[in-house]
Amino acid sequence: MLPTTGNHEVYGGRDQGITNYLDHFPEIERHRNYSALIGNIELISLDMNSEGTNTDRQVVWFGQQLEHVPAQVDFLMILYHMPWMADEQTVALLHLPSADALLYRKVLEAHLDRLRAKVLVLNGHIHNYERFEQQGVEYVVTGGGGAEPYPLLVRGSADLYHDHPRGHPVYHYLTLDVNGRSLHATMWRVKNPDANSLAVEAQDEFTLTAAAPPAKAKGNAGSSKH
Repeated sequence: MLPTTGNHEVYGGRDQGITNYLDHFPEIERHRNYSALIGNIELISLDMNSEGTNTDRQVVWFGQQLEHVPAQVDFLMILYHMPWMADEQTVALLHLPSADALLYRKVLEAHLDRLRAKVLVLNGHIHNYERFEQQGVEYVVTGGGGAEPYPLLVRGSADLYHDHPRGHPVYHYLTLDVNGRSLHATMWRVKNPDANSLAVEAQDEFTLTAAAPPAKAKGNAGSSKH
């Protein structure tokens, strides 16, 4: 289980909230930001509750992670609670993305020309589902796991998700299936939140394909004696 902090972690008191979070996830060894390597996937989790100089240190650390992505990585997944891209309604009403979120996005964009891996940014906070693609990066807002979803009355043209005819609410979860250099994602929407049993339907799908690693240079043919 690879978590990331959100704003609810610090409700009722920042210090106690972060302590509870770190106690609950012992596998991350009390790191509020971290990276994990799983086969051909690297996951970077960023702490949205960093403040002041801590934010500065995390920004530097994030840039360093992007500069040293292992050669084996085909897919780079980034977790950050606040959205790095958002639909027009979210921008107008909630004034998101935040300045911090935009800063991290700029750091990512500054490194894209050196990344072979396909990048998937996973955000929450907005109680709905939104999806965007920019400069080859897939940005997914997935906030329909339990809290009452926000109704999106209008979806902008940049949002790649088109509402189900019933439109609202969009309780949902994602599954990500990786097969070699192909990643297939499915958004499963709860058909009827008021039903006694859970029934879901696939409401959005996308596939990311990583570029092949560069061919290794071959040595000169023949042999030599010294």
